[in-house]
Amino acid sequence: MRLSVKALAYTCALLWGGCLLTVGLLNLAAPSYGANFLQSMSSVYPGYHATRSFVDVLVGTGYALVDGGIGGLIFAWLYNLFVGRPA
Repeated sequence: MRLSVKALAYTCALLWGGCLLTVGLLNLAAPSYGANFLQSMSSVYPGYHATRSFVDVLVGTGYALVDGGIGGLIFAWLYNLFVGRPA
């Protein structure tokens, strides 16, 4: 069974982007929530700073959408490469 590269890329982008958006919004409401996670993401994504602002949450979400999409695309492509052609 082969994976749909496009579908997995979209799914991973939405899941990872949604994760960062959710943690970022919850951090705006409760400053201690997810602070270490957001600090670690700020070291990965250039231009994203965990300064507890709505703009930074949107920037981080944008990076996560792109990052998740690329990760899902690579994963599905490699999976299909190793599964081989259908008989």
